[in-house]
Amino acid sequence: MRNVFTPVMRPGILAMLVAAALAAPVHAEAPFNFRTTPGKLPKDVVPVQYAAHLTPNLKTHTFLGAETVEIDVLAATSTIVLNAVNLDIDSATLAGKQIGEIRLVAQLDKEQETLSFHLDKPLAPGRYRLALKFRGLINREARGMFHMEYKVGSQDKVMLATTMEPTDARRLLPSWDEPAFRATFKLTVDLPAHFKAYSNTPIEKQEKLESGLQRTWFGVTPKMPSYLVVLVAGELERLAGKQDGVDIGIVTTEGKLDAAAYPLAVTRDVLRYYNNYFGVPYPLAKLDQIAIPGGFNGAMENWGGIVYNESALLVDPKTSPDQVRQLTFSVNAHEVAHQWFGNLVTMAWWDNLWLNEGFASWMAAKATQHFHPEWRSDLDGQVEREGVLNLDARKSTHPIQTPVATEAQAANAFDAITYGKGEAFLRMLEAYLGEEPFRKGIRAYMAKHKYSNTTSADLWSALEAASGKPVEKLASDWTTQSGFPVIQVSQVCKDGKREVTLTQEQFRLDEPAPEKRLWNVPVQVGKVDGKSAYTLLTGPSVTLSQSCDGVLVVDPASVGFFRVQYDQASFDALAGQVTKLPDATRLKLQADAWGMVMADRLPLAAYLKLVGQYAKENRGAVWMSILGNLATLDALAAGRPERAQIRRFTVALAGPKFASLGWEERAGEPVDERQLRAQLAATLARAGDAAVIAEAQARFERYLRQPSSVSPSMIDFVLNAAGRNADAATVDALIARALASQNNEERNRLTRSLVRVADPVQAARVLELALSATLPPQMTTTIVPAVAGNEHVDQAWAFAVAHRDSLMKNQDAVGRNRAFAGIVASSSDVRDAERMEAYVGEQFGADALAEAQRVGNGVRIRAAQKARLLPQVRAALQ
Repeated sequence: MRNVFTPVMRPGILAMLVAAALAAPVHAEAPFNFRTTPGKLPKDVVPVQYAAHLTPNLKTHTFLGAETVEIDVLAATSTIVLNAVNLDIDSATLAGKQIGEIRLVAQLDKEQETLSFHLDKPLAPGRYRLALKFRGLINREARGMFHMEYKVGSQDKVMLATTMEPTDARRLLPSWDEPAFRATFKLTVDLPAHFKAYSNTPIEKQEKLESGLQRTWFGVTPKMPSYLVVLVAGELERLAGKQDGVDIGIVTTEGKLDAAAYPLAVTRDVLRYYNNYFGVPYPLAKLDQIAIPGGFNGAMENWGGIVYNESALLVDPKTSPDQVRQLTFSVNAHEVAHQWFGNLVTMAWWDNLWLNEGFASWMAAKATQHFHPEWRSDLDGQVEREGVLNLDARKSTHPIQTPVATEAQAANAFDAITYGKGEAFLRMLEAYLGEEPFRKGIRAYMAKHKYSNTTSADLWSALEAASGKPVEKLASDWTTQSGFPVIQVSQVCKDGKREVTLTQEQFRLDEPAPEKRLWNVPVQVGKVDGKSAYTLLTGPSVTLSQSCDGVLVVDPASVGFFRVQYDQASFDALAGQVTKLPDATRLKLQADAWGMVMADRLPLAAYLKLVGQYAKENRGAVWMSILGNLATLDALAAGRPERAQIRRFTVALAGPKFASLGWEERAGEPVDERQLRAQLAATLARAGDAAVIAEAQARFERYLRQPSSVSPSMIDFVLNAAGRNADAATVDALIARALASQNNEERNRLTRSLVRVADPVQAARVLELALSATLPPQMTTTIVPAVAGNEHVDQAWAFAVAHRDSLMKNQDAVGRNRAFAGIVASSSDVRDAERMEAYVGEQFGADALAEAQRVGNGVRIRAAQKARLLPQVRAALQ
């Protein structure tokens, strides 16, 4: 699963908020064992195969269901317990050779989300058939089966889709809805005859019914967890292809097949690449990538039938900018990687979710770099990692592998630590072990555990055997304890020999860690323009020797999930080489320096002096990092005179580079250059550059008359600048286009522009869009926190409290605990944190309060940084 749309942050893992959990380390775990795997359900009864029949009613938004589940009783029991929620059970029977057929009485526990049957005497071990008839709801929010209304031209259309992860399969089918309970599924569905339907497997047959509906039978799936079941149905079209014997297709609503050509080509590429990398071919007969016009953000990796918000999959060859192609490639590569990491081999329980998401994120980054090195996605990954490092440097962080006890905690696990730190750790581990030993271990892991479940211990065993290095000892430090170290570097030269001392301690942005935590840290040490070598820092410090010639550099490839703090002489020597440093080293130097500023380990003036040397920087990712840091300062200075100083510095730094690029694109210019032009223009507009704002407004006026007059590379800049400075007429125009648009990419872009509005009067109008029945729920749920994040926290909070019930009914499983905390997530006022925590504590459960306290911790950190850094701004930028 991946979430990719938010109006507040750039797409990708930074869009996800970190769930609060225990910061203390957990014990290293044992290899997968079904009996000892965590979970709510007893392990004495297991499903073997579900044969389910569904009849949706599009008018009443309900469905009828019937299923027969073959079950194995592994140990004598008088109780059968499975999961169900928001389902009415009309009848239940149990049949088997030993008992004949008996009627059962259903007992539903709404709080525990379980369905239980108690028998008069124990069932002997053996095979039985559990038959159920039931009724359920077709939701508007993306939980279980949901419906979407959309338009094709002037015609109103409706379609159905499902999303089950983490624990919503129980809303569609009574099921053993925990990942260790693998079974096969055989689905039959009755739908309007003009609908086309897609599921995990190909259609076996179809038959017209007397009722006017059409019955569709799908083939039997492989053994898989319940959260991977999928059904999508509607008036759909499919662009088909073949790759390595697999039938692949891009499925869209009518009239969008032109935008399917690019994702079909991407699917071919990544499927071929993964078949080769994993050594285990994709095992299903077909792979559909299904674009739906609403419902949820991002994508869900259902085996054989991946479902995407269409803005995360489709690419218009004429109007989509480069970043849409890049995002589509990345998300596609992430979801197809899940067909192995997650589907073929599944984590045993949600505390090991990172085995799904961290690996899919890492694999997607690897595939993207392989096919498109010109995008320099490795540098973009460094920038995203900076956000994760900042989250992991708080007391409210959690380990990659965190205990999960409840359904709500499972939803909270989908966060930046699981995805981003998991990905970054794997990159560090692969670099240390070597690409080929790492791949050999992954292949052995896949081959051994296919169609089964694993824990982290199973992976460490495979990698250790392949590499001959102490993987389990190293890896458990990083996955079972939270946080990360700062590597302090000092050097002394004597008689031509340089002694380099590396010392580690936990890096924190708030109060120091109470425990003296250490890691096994693989560290590359070398010289600028020279070779580097690994050392494994296993204790508090280590001293190495090298010759005194050349400039010392630590982690030159920037693969470590740690910060580096040089002594003054080492820092000055490296800073003096800025223009000669490789891209990754250059990016890391200023990023770590900013980290030291945020942790009160380096004066702000030293950082500003350093980035002054980056004025001619050519890499967009480096600029993104620097300008993001300056934007953080700018946000802290809202309403304060220091903001004007920060903005003058920003314009002086970015202006000359923008001037050298010019306003107009040049034939044959690199993608990075096109994107940098728009990025710098957006920064200058936000900083108040009058000439840039005037040009943005002129281009917006042309856009209103003729949208194609604005190039794809500049469209986001133009609309965002218009939204930020919008008056009533501009807001009218943007809202009208957003509501009328039938293209999700365009509608998302228009919404992102609207939530940036600075005028509080117009912000109130934008907030009302969160109650819109025209916009899909995955869009409306982002509006309130996005408006708040653009300096309207009080206004957005009051709106959310006044409309709490209406806003909450559209939240999916992952969003429910984060809805109110997210409104104050950008604040640097402790009062906002206190108000939010009190409200969530009164109105919501313990899991939501844990998330609220995590966000509150971030607000308090920013408040302390504000008090400390703004006086430094005044001194440094006089």
